[in-house]
Amino acid sequence: MRRKENRKPLPRIPGWRDLKDEFWDEVKDLIPPAKKKRTKQGRPALDIRRVMNGIFYVLRTGCQWKMMPKEYGSGSSAHRYFQRWVKAGVFKKMWKRCLKEYDELKGIKWEWQILDTQTVQAAVKGEKNREKPHGSGKIGDKTT
Repeated sequence: MRRKENRKPLPRIPGWRDLKDEFWDEVKDLIPPAKKKRTKQGRPALDIRRVMNGIFYVLRTGCQWKMMPKEYGSGSSAHRYFQRWVKAGVFKKMWKRCLKEYDELKGIKWEWQILDTQTVQAAVKGEKNREKPHGSGKIGDKTT
């Protein structure tokens, strides 16, 4: 049986997936301050920029929170921050700020915007409580 070595993880080097400094400078003031602890016990506060990088990683890739790379910290902690920030309207404010800046730089033709979110059609069309077709193939079905 091998003995686990007690090695400290290497310090994280920011990569291409991380938020750019210019973007971070624009949005960091939108993030509400962390909750204050009553005691000095417990885990230290997380680096908010690292948490935001992890949240955007999950949103960009579609992976599960628990599968978020450890370089961003705990997936469950990132999810907890995500939920808190959604309730506080952080992402909506970010979106508005980014749209405003883009409009100033490039211009947005607001009268021609459209959004379509359907990606695949439903497998079965029709009303939820519609009449069942004859001969559904269920055991005990007297119509077959």
